[in-house]
Amino acid sequence: MSSVSQKAKRITTHTLSKMKKEGEKISMLTAYDYSMASIVDAAGIEVILVGDSASNVMAGHETTLPITLDQMIYHAQSVIRAVKKSLVVVDLPFGCYQGDSYMALESAVRIMKESEAHAVKLEGGAQVSKSIKRILSAGIPVMGHLGLIPQSIYKFGTYTVRAKKEAEAEQLLSDAKLLEELGCFGVVLEKIPNKLSKTVTESINIPTIGIGAGSHVDGQVLVIHDMLGMNKEFSPRFLRRYADLNTVMTDAIKGYIKDVKSQDFPSEAEQY
Repeated sequence: MSSVSQKAKRITTHTLSKMKKEGEKISMLTAYDYSMASIVDAAGIEVILVGDSASNVMAGHETTLPITLDQMIYHAQSVIRAVKKSLVVVDLPFGCYQGDSYMALESAVRIMKESEAHAVKLEGGAQVSKSIKRILSAGIPVMGHLGLIPQSIYKFGTYTVRAKKEAEAEQLLSDAKLLEELGCFGVVLEKIPNKLSKTVTESINIPTIGIGAGSHVDGQVLVIHDMLGMNKEFSPRFLRRYADLNTVMTDAIKGYIKDVKSQDFPSEAEQY
């Protein structure tokens, strides 16, 4: 566990700012339910993201777009009940903030009040600045998200690396500086060149959390189903699998089926 984490009863946005200043990397993972969040929190992770990726890994949708605000609040409630130390950040789902700053505030307030989460995250830069300002005006911490923004997948039509061209890279850097100026406490950088993420990280004072953004960011985030090897179909370059739970779970289930069929389970010791 990190030295900063050991000193703090609860990880806060201030903790993350201090970690960046001291050069200590920030660890972040997703979680969507009580049992998984209990394990992740107890292991010492600094930040848990209740991501709209629940739309994919929990509900089986092709994109993050279908998940609703009510569903995000449900997942956040489940996670919060388990967490004792981690900072819990919740994604604002698609359609809750893009076009109406008052709707953005209402959505963020609902997440904070109904789930008791600690912060919200939303995608985009200048185009959502009014929504960010409105949410921050209520005292709600906001994390930004730049680069590949999955909620805009149908606009871009691909999940390939973003900001390879100079104009897009300059816009991303400008947006990162704007997010800091507006008051965001951090920003996720997704699938952008390592060189650009280094420039962004060195150009702003708020922490950068990378996913497919190289090693020069202030921290890393992965979807927990991916890093634990529960999902075998998703294999981008940036993903490191720390376990093969798909195989472990499949073997366990097959063993259970075998024992039920052979009447080996339950044994005498497993009966009342």
